[in-house]
Amino acid sequence: MLFHARQFDFTFPRPTVLMGIVNVTPDSFSDGGQFLRTDQAVEHGLRLVAEGADILDIGGESTRPGAPAVPTEEELNRVIPVIRELKQRTDRPLSIDTQKPEVAAAALGAGAAIVNDIAANRSEPAMWRFVAEAGAGYVCTHMQGTPQTMQEAPYYDDVVSEVRRFFDDRLNRLALAGVRAEQVVLDVGIGFGKTLEHNLELLGAISCFQSHGRPLLLGVSRKSLIGKLTGAATPDRLAGSLAATVLALADGVQMVRTHDVAATRQALQVAERLMESRRACGKNS
Repeated sequence: MLFHARQFDFTFPRPTVLMGIVNVTPDSFSDGGQFLRTDQAVEHGLRLVAEGADILDIGGESTRPGAPAVPTEEELNRVIPVIRELKQRTDRPLSIDTQKPEVAAAALGAGAAIVNDIAANRSEPAMWRFVAEAGAGYVCTHMQGTPQTMQEAPYYDDVVSEVRRFFDDRLNRLALAGVRAEQVVLDVGIGFGKTLEHNLELLGAISCFQSHGRPLLLGVSRKSLIGKLTGAATPDRLAGSLAATVLALADGVQMVRTHDVAATRQALQVAERLMESRRACGKNS
């Protein structure tokens, strides 16, 4: 399986791809305000690369539940200088975490290779045309509603079936817009318009989404799901995030988006080696 993002190719099976989070925001749920200045965000991104990040995901608008929308010009002012500087200082692919086609287009022009789009539930195709024209990678995320409304009263008759149908529909729409299948990664959208039970159902059935034939990206890092299960405050959710990540890896997830690159890399290295040993044992038994 191939994930193609402009000049970058990731061929699976391979070690899990780690996407390190660079939030250039004052209000993100976990690290808002820590890396708001361009120099802070760039240095943070370079630290994540040193810790083992394969991709850097740069965002200028918080997508936590209830977060206010950020004007386009403000989002551009936050992310474009960071992308330009990181492009000069690292050879890792850069991802733009945005819902706005205008921001995606500017970020691609500044050197980004991937668009991470939580608003793949959109109906208009402008974002997808920009992705197609650039040959960029595209993270297609399931979300019910918008960040402002998504947690008001999320409802599904069958969350797993509905997300699977959503991915089928979006893969078709992306193809019509000129985005090739090998450019697309799928993200079930943990926490984006889901209750705790919906999130647990999706994580328990994550292997079902392999049927779409695309890499699966998991984003559980420090999310409220962990806090609701354990009572841990946001800064103390690393252990729970790693537990969910390792189990999802065993069920077929190939890419992980995380704030904690070093710890996640270590956990995945051990889990991947143990999985290899299990497979070898199964062949010899």
